[in-house]
Amino acid sequence: MKTWIIASLVGLTQLLAAAPALAHGDNEHQITQVLKAQFEKPDAPLQVAPINVEGNFAVAGWSQGGRGGRAFLQKDRSQWFISICGGSGLTQADVLQTIGMGSAAATKLARAIVASESKLGADNRKLFDGFQGMLKVDAAEGHSNHAQHGQHAEPAKK
Repeated sequence: MKTWIIASLVGLTQLLAAAPALAHGDNEHQITQVLKAQFEKPDAPLQVAPINVEGNFAVAGWSQGGRGGRAFLQKDRSQWFISICGGSGLTQADVLQTIGMGSAAATKLARAIVASESKLGADNRKLFDGFQGMLKVDAAEGHSNHAQHGQHAEPAKK
């Protein structure tokens, strides 16, 4: 009986310890699916990585057909949505604050983005930084494809 109780407690402890990792993986999967549903085409696959999540905010790097950028996403209830597409600005805490994040969370997310992108190499960072300006994405309508980025980009407003 004691062995069964101890084994149950150990199993429960392991499950609870794994819960944040499972939730983080679920966020990454959902974010990837949102981006792919919005922008992927049969002849132009969308690569999404890295993804950094801080609470109900995330920044995901993307590349498609020699172009790239970053997407700033927000979570409303249980659904992620793309709020802004941009370039290097989405790696800066002060920019993240202007688009809705608190100071501490923005700083933490910005540091995580820089750290995860540093593992990818300079070519990927250059690709992500290549997105010119910031483009606000209407959560209800979205926009048709990344080819438009930079052509009508305007500063994002809070």
